[in-house]
Amino acid sequence: MSTEKRTYRSFWLILISGMLTGMGNGSVFGATLMCLMGRGNFGNWGGAGWTAYDPSTFTGFIDIAMIVFGLAFCVILVVGLGRHERIEMKNAA
Repeated sequence: MSTEKRTYRSFWLILISGMLTGMGNGSVFGATLMCLMGRGNFGNWGGAGWTAYDPSTFTGFIDIAMIVFGLAFCVILVVGLGRHERIEMKNAA
């Protein structure tokens, strides 16, 4: 086995799968939020240009939530892979 950590070798796997899973869960969060409160509390739905990422608009809030969920899942994957690697190294020694 190489001396390079698996966490570093798995960068693209962590980034793609973490963002894909997290943003998918963030969109479900947004759909649930829309079902529970509707878009009435936001002054603008925010679907065009940079307003799509403005947290004061409905779409912007959901887009930011999806990005936050994606980054959180990337962190979860890094922690999980690091712990798995430590267990594997301890068992190999």
